[in-house]
Amino acid sequence: MVSQTDIHYHLHSPSNPDHPLSTDTAFRLKEMLLADLRRGRWQPGERLPAERQMMEAFQVGRSTVRRVLTQMKEMGLITQSVGSGTYLAPDALERLAQAAPAADAMLPTMGTSPAELMEARIAFEPALVEMTIRNANSADFSIMEQCLAKAEDAISFEEFEHWDGALHQAIAEATHNSFVLTVFRLMHEVRERAEWGQLKRKSLTPDRRRAYQNEHRILVNALRERDAPLARKAIIEHLMHVRRNLFHPESME
Repeated sequence: MVSQTDIHYHLHSPSNPDHPLSTDTAFRLKEMLLADLRRGRWQPGERLPAERQMMEAFQVGRSTVRRVLTQMKEMGLITQSVGSGTYLAPDALERLAQAAPAADAMLPTMGTSPAELMEARIAFEPALVEMTIRNANSADFSIMEQCLAKAEDAISFEEFEHWDGALHQAIAEATHNSFVLTVFRLMHEVRERAEWGQLKRKSLTPDRRRAYQNEHRILVNALRERDAPLARKAIIEHLMHVRRNLFHPESME
């Protein structure tokens, strides 16, 4: 059985070629944990690293770790006990093997470029407006408001980018439509790759960040007021603005 000390070293170790720690995102964390499961790093019933260990190892917030663990729990890969910890489910390896065909079906997204992603977002996200307005509840808007506040208070680029993505995720989740969420998660996985992050980092000036924050506020307010035309206009203008800055960062604002 692997000790907690061994696990902590394993997560930090830069000499492990299967664990590139350059991208501290939920997507990367989930992929690393799944890779460990496939390699038999933990046995059924064995305890996984504590949330704080993952936070420190990957330099992510508790909400990111919990989001990944929630996804793994929904997949039936782990069990959680309050006050005890997170454990590999007895049938986790069998479930992981069964999920492999579905994962293979998603492999084409690995070749998706940032330009293709932006084209898809401009087509897809405005189409969610009416569904979000129709189905969003007060809890959904509270989550959006939290994302706005966290993004505005963010100190680092990584923190801002996380809450920027979380806001768009919250808007999609407010549709309460499982098919929409499946499509959105595919796009979100592309967004969380290194190539996207490098482009965003190069293009994100303080003025542009403030502009994005203002555009987000306008969008969420329009959704809350159930103003579909204004919300649709706001999301299109925001995404077009992001695309222009990503691919033509030298252009005038």
